Amino acid sequence: MKYLSNELNVGAEKPFTLLHVSDTHLCLADDRDCQRKIELAERRTTRFPEAEATFEEMKRVAKEKNLIIAHTGDLLDFVSVANIDAAKVFTDEYDVFMAAGNHEFSQYVGEAWEDADYRNQSLEKVQAAFKNDIRFSSRKINGVNLIAIDNGYYLFEQEQLDALKAEIALGLPIILFMHTPLYAEDLLHFHRNLEKHPVAYQMAVPEEYMKNYPEDRYRQQKADAITQEAYDLIVGCPLVKALITGHLHFDFEGKVHDDLPQIVTGCTTLRELHIK
Repeated sequence: MKYLSNELNVGAEKPFTLLHVSDTHLCLADDRDCQRKIELAERRTTRFPEAEATFEEMKRVAKEKNLIIAHTGDLLDFVSVANIDAAKVFTDEYDVFMAAGNHEFSQYVGEAWEDADYRNQSLEKVQAAFKNDIRFSSRKINGVNLIAIDNGYYLFEQEQLDALKAEIALGLPIILFMHTPLYAEDLLHFHRNLEKHPVAYQMAVPEEYMKNYPEDRYRQQKADAITQEAYDLIVGCPLVKALITGHLHFDFEGKVHDDLPQIVTGCTTLRELHIK
């Protein structure tokens, strides 16, 4: 378990603190689920052996310090009765501001091509476990606009782009919480050096950096026109003060450009964000 702390000076009316967590990957299944789900849970638990301990520590710290939890997705590793029930109990007991990740809608990990149609098979069931809209939500605290957006499939949809434009029009400083990091050159090179493979797993990576992607990853991660417009809007908007993301399972602090920091939080890290 790792504990980190960051200070973000964004122009808040008075300081406040959030607890950022990402990629917990709860792998729960029980006799309410089918045998295939139970077997999946056993396999995936070996991939994320610290998931339940991280989940419990997140709750302990949030309760002890009276913090809002900002979770940027993959709280659940896959859709199961046990996982959704755990999320429902969690959000009933704690103040959780949630942006969905790709795994929130994964029925059997790696079973199928994941797109909007696939997501929508389980969206209603998963959404019922959370208090805020996990695909797009905003929350104003001390004059700061916190916006959570689901970009777990590396894409924005038109409704999300329109909603973001409406929030920007309010004129408040914005902190964006998203599952997938936005393309940033420093993060791209750090990830490639770390993992020794060409795929950056970021949203709106320029074509020149995707030349060596496997065909399936290229198809999955190539930005469409709406996504590219969203990327350009975010990185060009002076009201957007910080990007808080996950997905990559490691910790990173960098910048999309000189005035836009991007923080990535790993799957066994608890990060306090002190916002001023």
